[in-house]
Amino acid sequence: MRISLNKDSYDSVNLYFQDEARFGMMNHLGKYITASGVKPIVTYQQIYKTTYLYGSYSPINGDSFVWEINGVSTNIFQAYLREFSTHNPKEYKIVVIDNAGFHSTKNIEVPQNIVLLRIPPYNPELNPCEQVWQYIKNRFKNQRFESMKSLKEWLSEMVCEMKPETIKSITGNHHFLKAFNTAFNTAFNN
Repeated sequence: MRISLNKDSYDSVNLYFQDEARFGMMNHLGKYITASGVKPIVTYQQIYKTTYLYGSYSPINGDSFVWEINGVSTNIFQAYLREFSTHNPKEYKIVVIDNAGFHSTKNIEVPQNIVLLRIPPYNPELNPCEQVWQYIKNRFKNQRFESMKSLKEWLSEMVCEMKPETIKSITGNHHFLKAFNTAFNTAFNN
């Protein structure tokens, strides 16, 4: 893929990996460290109310853009892209997405400062955003929320606590970094 950039329109180029994750009121049980012979006690609830996080995470500088919304659809994805385009509007965003059905770009308008790249089908391991969700879900285990409001507040705090260094350490992959630096930083800075 060849991209021609107007250097007067953009002051930087960044690589992001985008994905969605569902979080709900049903708690997920995980391991606890206890004294030998002591069984941990965890309250369990089975409530089928959920919300979604849409997130874009950069392995280059640790930047992130996260939306909490109730559902997944092409219209929501398009609205997410519109909002994401206003985050650092002078930045050209290369966004790697998976092949979810609602990521179809046939009938949506992709903002000018965003280009979408798809990973091959059935290869979630190629999207480091999956590790971000795992990081959050590891802290989600054994949590019990009284309401959707408390769940959403916890998610908001969790997302806000993630510093750029943490995001880079989770999403950083020397193959992605080398390819990005070779292809874009050299071309953009010349």
